Amino acid sequence: MSVSRDDFGIAFRSALLQRGASHKFSIFSLIIVAIIIFFLDVYGFQAVKTTRSFINDLVYRVTYLASTPTRLFPGINQGIASHFNLKKENEELRQVIERYKAQDLNLEYISNENKNLKKVLDTEDVESVSNIVLAKVLVDRNSPFLKSIIINKGSKEGIIKGMPVTQNKYLIGRIVETNYLSSRVLLLNDLNSRIPVTFDTSSTQAILTGHGTRKPTLEYLPEGYIFEDDITVFASGKDGIFNAGTPIGKTKDNGEVDLFVDPNQLSFVTVNLIKPTKEVF
Repeated sequence: MSVSRDDFGIAFRSALLQRGASHKFSIFSLIIVAIIIFFLDVYGFQAVKTTRSFINDLVYRVTYLASTPTRLFPGINQGIASHFNLKKENEELRQVIERYKAQDLNLEYISNENKNLKKVLDTEDVESVSNIVLAKVLVDRNSPFLKSIIINKGSKEGIIKGMPVTQNKYLIGRIVETNYLSSRVLLLNDLNSRIPVTFDTSSTQAILTGHGTRKPTLEYLPEGYIFEDDITVFASGKDGIFNAGTPIGKTKDNGEVDLFVDPNQLSFVTVNLIKPTKEVF
C-alpha cells in the first residue's frame, strides 16, 4: 500500500513540476495513470508490479518530452506576459509622446511671442528706452464699432490717461483708462477715436476718424480736396497728446487710411511715457 502511494505521489509531483498551458494534457494523463496503478495495486493484481516499472518509465519520458519546449525555449512562458507588458509600455510611451508634443507646441508659441517681442524692441531707440513701457496685450475687446485692447501694465509703471501707444514706432492709439496693473488702449479705428493729422507735401490738416472698421477715414479736409493713393499720414501733435510726426498709415483715393499696424494683430505694444499737455477726458 505504501509503495503504491509513493508511486502515485512521485508521478503526481512530477506532473506538477511542469508549468504552462502546454502541459495540461500530460498532467491529466499522469493523474489517470496513477489512479489506475493505485487501484490495481490495492486489489492485489501482481501483474502491476511487472508493468509498473514500464509504466513509470513511460510516464517520466512523456513528462520529459512535454517539458522539452520549456527547456529548449526558457522564455516561452514569459512570452505571453511579455506581450501584454509590451502593450502597456507602448501605451505609456504614447502618452509620453503626446505630452512632449504639447510641450513642443507650447515652445513654438513662446518662440513666436519672443519673435514678436524682438521686432518691437528692435525698433526702439536705446536712448529712449527709459521713456517707454513695453506691454503685452491681454484682452482684445473688439466689437462691431468699439475697438480697444487691455494691456498688462498700468499706473504702477507710471502710465496715465492720454499717453500715446505705438508698435514698431507706428501710432496705434492712446491710453483711456488705467488701473494699478493694467490699462485700456483706445485704438485708432474705434468709433470714438478722433485725432488731428497731417499729410502730403502741402502738410494738409485733417481729422483721422474711426468708424469701427479696419480703416479710419480723413475728415474736415479743405473744400474740393482730391485724395491720392500712398501718401503717408502723420500725427500733427496739435491735440497735445500725440507726438508730432508719428507715422500712422497710407492714404487711399477714397479718403480711407490703411494703417501701418493691423489693429487685429496686436501682441506687444509700447506706451510712451509722455504726459499730455492737455487734459484728456
